[in-house]
Amino acid sequence: MEEPIVVRNMVPEDLNDVGRMAALLVRYHHDLDAKRFLLVQGVEQGYRRYFESQLGDSHTILLVATRNERRVGYAYARLEPRDWNALLDAHGALHDIYVEPEARRAGIATALLDEVKRRLSAAGAPRVVLSTAVQNEAAQRLFERHGFRRTMVEMTEELP
Repeated sequence: MEEPIVVRNMVPEDLNDVGRMAALLVRYHHDLDAKRFLLVQGVEQGYRRYFESQLGDSHTILLVATRNERRVGYAYARLEPRDWNALLDAHGALHDIYVEPEARRAGIATALLDEVKRRLSAAGAPRVVLSTAVQNEAAQRLFERHGFRRTMVEMTEELP
Protein backbone atom coordinates (compact mmCIF):
# COMPACT_ATOMS: atom_id res chain seq x y z
CA MET A 1 0.00 0.00 0.00
CA GLU A 2 1.24 3.47 -0.92
CA GLU A 3 2.14 5.75 1.94
CA PRO A 4 -0.11 8.80 2.24
CA ILE A 5 0.80 12.14 0.73
CA VAL A 6 1.68 14.74 3.36
CA VAL A 7 1.46 18.42 2.42
CA ARG A 8 3.08 20.76 4.91
CA ASN A 9 4.76 24.13 5.26
CA MET A 10 8.20 24.39 3.75
CA VAL A 11 11.00 24.55 6.34
CA PRO A 12 14.71 25.42 5.93
CA GLU A 13 15.64 21.73 5.69
CA ASP A 14 13.55 21.50 2.49
CA LEU A 15 15.30 24.29 0.64
CA ASN A 16 18.01 22.29 -1.14
CA ASP A 17 15.51 19.79 -2.58
CA VAL A 18 13.01 22.51 -3.44
CA GLY A 19 15.72 24.61 -5.10
CA ARG A 20 16.59 21.58 -7.23
CA MET A 21 12.93 21.00 -8.14
CA ALA A 22 12.39 24.69 -8.95
CA ALA A 23 15.42 24.59 -11.24
CA LEU A 24 13.94 21.57 -13.04
CA LEU A 25 10.76 23.56 -13.57
CA VAL A 26 12.76 26.50 -14.94
CA ARG A 27 14.73 24.22 -17.28
CA TYR A 28 11.52 22.60 -18.49
CA HIS A 29 10.13 25.99 -19.49
CA HIS A 30 13.43 27.10 -21.00
CA ASP A 31 13.52 23.91 -23.09
CA LEU A 32 10.02 24.71 -24.38
CA ASP A 33 11.01 28.21 -25.54
CA ALA A 34 14.53 29.43 -24.80
CA LYS A 35 13.75 32.89 -26.17
CA ARG A 36 10.84 33.41 -23.77
CA PHE A 37 11.88 31.65 -20.55
CA LEU A 38 14.85 32.84 -18.54
CA LEU A 39 17.59 30.44 -17.44
CA VAL A 40 20.52 31.78 -15.41
CA GLN A 41 23.60 30.22 -13.88
CA GLY A 42 23.03 28.96 -10.34
CA VAL A 43 19.24 28.78 -10.64
CA GLU A 44 19.08 26.12 -7.88
CA GLN A 45 20.88 28.36 -5.40
CA GLY A 46 18.89 31.39 -6.54
CA TYR A 47 15.59 29.69 -5.85
CA ARG A 48 16.89 28.33 -2.57
CA ARG A 49 17.86 31.83 -1.43
CA TYR A 50 14.61 33.35 -2.66
CA PHE A 51 12.40 30.77 -0.95
CA GLU A 52 14.47 31.09 2.21
CA SER A 53 13.76 34.84 2.17
CA GLN A 54 10.03 34.10 1.87
CA LEU A 55 9.73 31.60 4.73
CA GLY A 56 7.45 33.16 7.32
CA ASP A 57 6.20 35.95 5.02
CA SER A 58 2.50 36.32 5.74
CA HIS A 59 1.68 36.87 2.05
CA THR A 60 3.57 33.80 0.82
CA ILE A 61 2.51 30.16 0.80
CA LEU A 62 5.37 27.68 0.47
CA LEU A 63 4.35 24.03 0.65
CA VAL A 64 6.17 20.72 0.32
CA ALA A 65 4.58 17.39 -0.51
CA THR A 66 6.19 14.27 0.91
CA ARG A 67 5.58 10.56 0.55
CA ASN A 68 7.56 8.10 2.65
CA GLU A 69 9.29 11.16 4.15
CA ARG A 70 10.73 11.93 0.71
CA ARG A 71 10.10 15.34 -0.85
CA VAL A 72 8.17 14.73 -4.07
CA GLY A 73 6.76 18.17 -4.89
CA TYR A 74 6.28 21.77 -3.88
CA ALA A 75 4.00 24.74 -4.44
CA TYR A 76 4.63 28.47 -4.23
CA ALA A 77 1.79 30.98 -4.10
CA ARG A 78 1.34 34.56 -2.90
CA LEU A 79 -1.36 37.01 -2.02
CA GLU A 80 -0.95 39.75 -4.60
CA PRO A 81 -2.25 43.32 -4.48
CA ARG A 82 -4.36 45.03 -7.14
CA ASP A 83 -2.45 45.25 -10.41
CA TRP A 84 -3.72 47.97 -12.72
CA ASN A 85 -1.41 46.90 -15.56
CA ALA A 86 -2.81 43.38 -15.59
CA LEU A 87 -6.36 44.55 -14.76
CA LEU A 88 -6.36 42.24 -11.75
CA ASP A 89 -7.88 43.07 -8.42
CA ALA A 90 -6.21 41.68 -5.29
CA HIS A 91 -5.88 37.92 -5.73
CA GLY A 92 -3.95 34.80 -4.94
CA ALA A 93 -1.31 33.86 -7.50
CA LEU A 94 -0.07 30.32 -7.92
CA HIS A 95 3.46 30.84 -9.20
CA ASP A 96 4.87 27.30 -9.05
CA ILE A 97 3.59 23.80 -8.64
CA TYR A 98 5.94 20.91 -9.32
CA VAL A 99 5.88 17.15 -8.78
CA GLU A 100 8.85 14.87 -9.40
CA PRO A 101 8.31 12.91 -12.65
CA GLU A 102 8.41 9.49 -10.97
CA ALA A 103 5.75 10.62 -8.44
CA ARG A 104 3.25 12.04 -10.94
CA ARG A 105 -0.26 10.70 -11.45
CA ALA A 106 -0.57 9.83 -7.76
CA GLY A 107 -2.62 12.81 -6.55
CA ILE A 108 0.31 14.91 -5.33
CA ALA A 109 -0.38 17.91 -7.59
CA THR A 110 -4.04 17.77 -6.55
CA ALA A 111 -3.09 17.68 -2.85
CA LEU A 112 -0.76 20.68 -3.29
CA LEU A 113 -3.31 22.60 -5.36
CA ASP A 114 -6.14 21.93 -2.91
CA GLU A 115 -4.03 23.15 0.01
CA VAL A 116 -2.91 26.27 -1.86
CA LYS A 117 -6.54 27.10 -2.68
CA ARG A 118 -7.64 26.43 0.90
CA ARG A 119 -4.96 28.70 2.34
CA LEU A 120 -5.51 31.49 -0.18
CA SER A 121 -9.24 31.40 0.52
CA ALA A 122 -8.64 31.48 4.27
CA ALA A 123 -6.38 34.51 3.75
CA GLY A 124 -9.20 36.33 1.94
CA ALA A 125 -8.16 35.88 -1.68
CA PRO A 126 -11.29 36.05 -3.87
CA ARG A 127 -9.66 34.11 -6.71
CA VAL A 128 -6.50 32.29 -7.77
CA VAL A 129 -4.70 33.26 -10.96
CA LEU A 130 -1.94 31.25 -12.62
CA SER A 131 -0.04 31.00 -15.87
CA THR A 132 1.02 27.84 -17.62
CA ALA A 133 3.08 27.27 -20.73
CA VAL A 134 0.91 26.84 -23.80
CA GLN A 135 2.70 23.54 -24.54
CA ASN A 136 2.05 22.16 -21.03
CA GLU A 137 -1.27 20.55 -21.82
CA ALA A 138 -1.10 18.14 -18.87
CA ALA A 139 -0.94 21.05 -16.43
CA GLN A 140 -3.77 22.82 -18.23
CA ARG A 141 -5.96 19.71 -17.93
CA LEU A 142 -5.13 19.47 -14.21
CA PHE A 143 -6.07 23.09 -13.60
CA GLU A 144 -9.27 22.84 -15.64
CA ARG A 145 -10.33 19.74 -13.68
CA HIS A 146 -9.97 21.88 -10.56
CA GLY A 147 -12.20 24.68 -11.81
CA PHE A 148 -9.74 27.05 -13.48
CA ARG A 149 -10.85 28.73 -16.71
CA ARG A 150 -8.79 30.31 -19.47
CA THR A 151 -8.73 34.11 -19.27
CA MET A 152 -5.64 35.39 -21.12
CA VAL A 153 -3.23 34.31 -23.83
CA GLU A 154 0.31 35.65 -23.69
CA MET A 155 1.95 36.32 -27.05
CA THR A 156 5.63 37.02 -27.65
CA GLU A 157 7.57 38.39 -30.61
CA GLU A 158 11.33 38.73 -30.74
CA LEU A 159 12.49 42.17 -31.84
CA PRO A 160 15.51 42.82 -34.06
